[in-house]
Amino acid sequence: MDAIYPGGSSSNAFAQELAGMESGITQLNEQLKSGASLNAATIKEMTEVAQSILLSLRQSDSFVGCLIAQNVKDHAAIGLNDRVKTISAKFSAAMTRYDNALRGISDSDWEAILKDETLGALSFNLSERREQAKLKMAPELEALAGDLAIDGYHGWGDNYNVIVSRAEFHVEDQKGESKVLSAGQMSNRLSSSDRAVRQEAFAEWERVWSSLTDLSADTLNRIAGFRLKLYENRGWDSVLQEPLAINRMSESTLNAMWGAIEEGKKALIPYLERKAKLFGLEKLDWHDVEAPIGSATRTVPYEEGARFIIEQFRAFDPALAEFSEKAFEEGWIEAEDRADKRPGGFCTSFPKSGQTRIFMTYSGTASNISTLAHELGHAYHQHVMNDLPAMSQEYAMNVAETASTFAEMIVSDRAMKAAADDEEKLGLLEDKIQRAVAFFMNIRARFLFETRFYERRKAGLVTADELNKLMEEAQREAYMDMLGDAHPQFWTSKLHFYLTDVPFYNFPYTFGYLFSSGLYARALQEGPDFAAKYVALLRDTGRLTVEQLAEKHLGVNLEEQNFWSDAVALTEEDVQLFLEMTEGK
Repeated sequence: MDAIYPGGSSSNAFAQELAGMESGITQLNEQLKSGASLNAATIKEMTEVAQSILLSLRQSDSFVGCLIAQNVKDHAAIGLNDRVKTISAKFSAAMTRYDNALRGISDSDWEAILKDETLGALSFNLSERREQAKLKMAPELEALAGDLAIDGYHGWGDNYNVIVSRAEFHVEDQKGESKVLSAGQMSNRLSSSDRAVRQEAFAEWERVWSSLTDLSADTLNRIAGFRLKLYENRGWDSVLQEPLAINRMSESTLNAMWGAIEEGKKALIPYLERKAKLFGLEKLDWHDVEAPIGSATRTVPYEEGARFIIEQFRAFDPALAEFSEKAFEEGWIEAEDRADKRPGGFCTSFPKSGQTRIFMTYSGTASNISTLAHELGHAYHQHVMNDLPAMSQEYAMNVAETASTFAEMIVSDRAMKAAADDEEKLGLLEDKIQRAVAFFMNIRARFLFETRFYERRKAGLVTADELNKLMEEAQREAYMDMLGDAHPQFWTSKLHFYLTDVPFYNFPYTFGYLFSSGLYARALQEGPDFAAKYVALLRDTGRLTVEQLAEKHLGVNLEEQNFWSDAVALTEEDVQLFLEMTEGK
């Protein structure tokens, strides 16, 4: 991190970055208040300032996010995070006035303005902002809501970090001595190859999160309450309106995707039944679903995992491999297995520096290797967009998850083909099918839980017991009653439910998985020439809707179920192979 801003949370360079943003926001506000006529020249000037602030804000948010994730007890970083949120709210208020100015321009004048070469290159993004401004409150009310959100909405979201910092998990090591693990370390034990270890870890996981449910329930209720009240004042009826707009995706596309999954995920039932039989169980408990089998239990050292990923990337596209090598060599990846880290994994961008950073806790499992490939896919996505205007780099989560999942597929598919023996191939195949289970069932459960929670929240506060019940009901429905013990505390522990920048942080994962499946099938058909087409698609992700993106680069209609059904059906071949390879075991 010192390559970005030396000194961590006490960095002078970072303090200057924050001051620079505040100065830029003042300049933008002055331009907006000047009363100058809105023509191509004045809009171009304001847009240049806005894009400069946007790059700085993304960079600053990434910096404090990384500091907190690698040490949830870094109180100085937590304070900086609050300041970044404050600056973000000020920028949002300024951009609300900017958007309102665009909204006030007549259609004929707007067409003339977009003939300017610089502004024309941003026509999708500027027109999108102009149209969305028509669906919001008056600028002064949107600005007020943004200010109140700092210590309200976003403040409640940040409370998740406080809750996680209190989560201490007690386990015994091989010598019988007691150890305290962080949430990140403990989550890796949930996928241990030893069922006794998993059972013990899961019981401790549920115990600790259960002790924090009152705090978590209060936090989740406040986030939802703020969001619902804001939507009400904007005149929005559906809680999906904002997440669909953020993901540049129609509700018809979302419904077509879920419809295909509901029909096609039945193909996973024989896999879940066979895996339960292999474990000597009638049904898989929650902690069994992602547990490895066969040689997948081998612990892979970090350096070996890195080499393996790079080799598979190189076979698809040397440019992807070279970029990934740079990420490893220059220390862009925080993978240490140590205390005080946040659970989970992510990739975040530093667009001003042309760099990215990856966060995870690596313990040598097959799942860790998949996560690492996944996050490198995110990083490469940003890398190929670094030269685009700031607004055109603002791609949504669903297409972000397309790039990351595509990278995962490259690694898993080529690893299976290069497997040394059937045991290794089986382990890799099972890991691949697990991802389908995650996207068709786990993510589906999150979506069902969240939509039902918001409906319930409209009538008042939802208790922790009710949240547990909603979570378990969603899991049993999504997993088609194939679970033994469910995970009712899942809502408590999962960061995604507490994120305030991106509501409904669930269905975009499944979109990305299925869309990337279609892309990968096309890549196999076309061979090496597809790499350049893939980069072209990635570069368009910030300046087209997903429907436009699919039509332009794949020639398919995402609002029809056919594309999604074909993508879902690809899993059937993997399940059939798994059944053949485990017959009689």
